[in-house]
Amino acid sequence: MAEEPQNIILEYLRRFDRRLENMEADLREIKSRMSNVEEAVVRQNRRLDRMDERIERIEKRLDLAEAHH
Repeated sequence: MAEEPQNIILEYLRRFDRRLENMEADLREIKSRMSNVEEAVVRQNRRLDRMDERIERIEKRLDLAEAHH
C-alpha cells in the first residue's frame, strides 16, 4: 500500500509536467505571433508616415497647406 501513494504522486507530477510543456509550447507560439503582429504594425506606421509626407507635399504644391511656424 505504501507504493500506491508514491505512484499517484508520480502520475500527478507527470501530468503536471505534460501540461507545463504544452503551456510552454503555446507561449512560444503566442510570442511568435505577437512578434509578427508588432512587425506588421511597425510596417503600417511607416507606410502611414510616408503617406503623411506625400500628402503634405501635394498640399504644398496645390497651395492647400496652412502656414506652419
